[in-house]
This record gives sequence, structure tokens and C-alpha cells, in this order.
Amino acid sequence: MTEPIKEFEEMYLKTLYEFYIEEPQKPIRNGRIAEALGVSQAASSEMIHRLAEKGILYHIPYRGSTLTEEGVAAAARIKRRECLMEVFLIRMIDYQGDVKAAACRLEHALTDDLESAFDRLLGYPESTPSGDMIPAVSRQIEPVANSMLLPLHALPSGMSGKVELLVIEGADSRTLADLGIEVGSTLQSTDDGFTVNGNEIRITQALSSRILIRTD
Repeated sequence: MTEPIKEFEEMYLKTLYEFYIEEPQKPIRNGRIAEALGVSQAASSEMIHRLAEKGILYHIPYRGSTLTEEGVAAAARIKRRECLMEVFLIRMIDYQGDVKAAACRLEHALTDDLESAFDRLLGYPESTPSGDMIPAVSRQIEPVANSMLLPLHALPSGMSGKVELLVIEGADSRTLADLGIEVGSTLQSTDDGFTVNGNEIRITQALSSRILIRTD
């Protein structure tokens, strides 16, 4: 694949990947692709030929299309970025709008560096909140180091850090304040939970994922 993949091509590639993971050995018919994307079969057919010329897929006349090895890798990366954005929108900022649509818009803007940063920030998730598996394409989990920003639940046992941001409001915010957790508080991760000001506390992963801590 010599040419970069354009944004409108990514939409097709992601759709092909979603069909591929359901039935990896089965060619994907043009009609299914057109219906999924809400376009005409003529428009879909033109794009399929364009992607085939790039080496992303094989097109078999009258049978359908299958992703090449290179196409699977590229499509999985696109899908992975969308999944990471879903996790971010739901767990980190409690987004109440159309999560799928927002995640789709955001994933187009991710670079390799941003993708790695979001992956680390989210604690290297393996699935979305809805249960979809996140493709683990070239994922390299970095060791936690000093001055790294992490969600609290991703803080390894024995390490400590200061709370830098609370993506929480309402009753949950008051609950954390009662426990002594606020911006600037120092927390330490233990095998059984966390300690703050020498007191042991336990909080859910959903809540701890919205507490961002800067490691010492």
C-alpha cells in the first residue's frame, strides 16, 4: 500500500473490517457495504476498486471483496482508534450524546503519538464499555514512569502520585471529597485498593478511571 488512506476511504475500510471479523473467510458483497454506509451500489463499487488498486483488498467479480493482510492491519488500526475514543468519551468525560458518531469523528484526527497517549491514559483498555473488543494492533504497553499521567485504576500497586484532574461532579464529587480525594491529594495504590492521607479506601474502577493522577 503506497498511498496514504484518506478519511472517506477509512469509512469503507472500517466497515469492511466489521464484516471481516464476523466471517473472516467470507467475501463481502458490494450490496452489504453500500447498505451499511448508506450509499449507492455504484458509489460503493467505485470505492472498492479504488481500495483494490491500493492493495488493501482483493475484489472477486460477482462474489465480493476480502481484505488483504495489509488491509486487515490498516482497518484494525482505524477501528482501534474509534474504540479508544468511545472509552474516552464514556469513562473520562461522561459524554451523553451520540458516542459512536463522536468517536468516529475523533478517530480521524488521531496520530500514532496521540493514539499511544490515549491508550496509556485510559489504562490500556481491551474492550469498549459496550463490550466490543479493541483490536490490539502494534500495542506496546509502556512501563509506568515518574511524572506520567494515568487514570487512578491503572496505577500499579506500590506506586503513588498526586491527583491532577477529577472528571467527576455531583454526588460522586462530594463522596470523593469526604474521602480526602481532591486535586493535589496524594494517593498510593496497594494490593487491596488505595490509601489517601494514610487511610485505606476502596472505590469502583468506573470511578477511579475518572481520577487522573500524576505519578511521583
